[in-house]
Amino acid sequence: MDRCAIAYEYHKAGYNCAQSVAGAFEDLTGLTKEQLMALAGGFGGGVGGSHEELCGAVSGAVLVLSLLYPHTDGGDKAGKMQAYAKAKEFRRRFQEVFDLTRCGELLRARPGVTEKNPAAQRLGVTAHCDNMIVTAVEIVEQMLAEDPAKA
Repeated sequence: MDRCAIAYEYHKAGYNCAQSVAGAFEDLTGLTKEQLMALAGGFGGGVGGSHEELCGAVSGAVLVLSLLYPHTDGGDKAGKMQAYAKAKEFRRRFQEVFDLTRCGELLRARPGVTEKNPAAQRLGVTAHCDNMIVTAVEIVEQMLAEDPAKA
């Protein structure tokens, strides 16, 4: 299954960046496509299309990681720390590729496809948001592959 290609297709079909990333992991989350799209719906375009907050692709990836490494009991400090660690590590890796994580700043900088995001190269991605989406999916997949419990 090529989740990067699935996310790319979702975006081409009109879903926002967060929805496109989240939807690519439907098979792992236990949620339906409709549920994932509803959960991620307001996070596109830096929250509600404002371009002022976190990139929607980052938000979608953190949503997926939160579903796959859930913190559901307020007293579970280890679970909370694991959820935070996964989100923080994803953010670090995304920032390592693009130097930024905020939607508007990414739009102004327009980072391109490089050797740091091979899935975008492989898919021939040229549009800005498609690059963010495909790279976010690629990073989540790398993180899951590195986790023996998820691999």
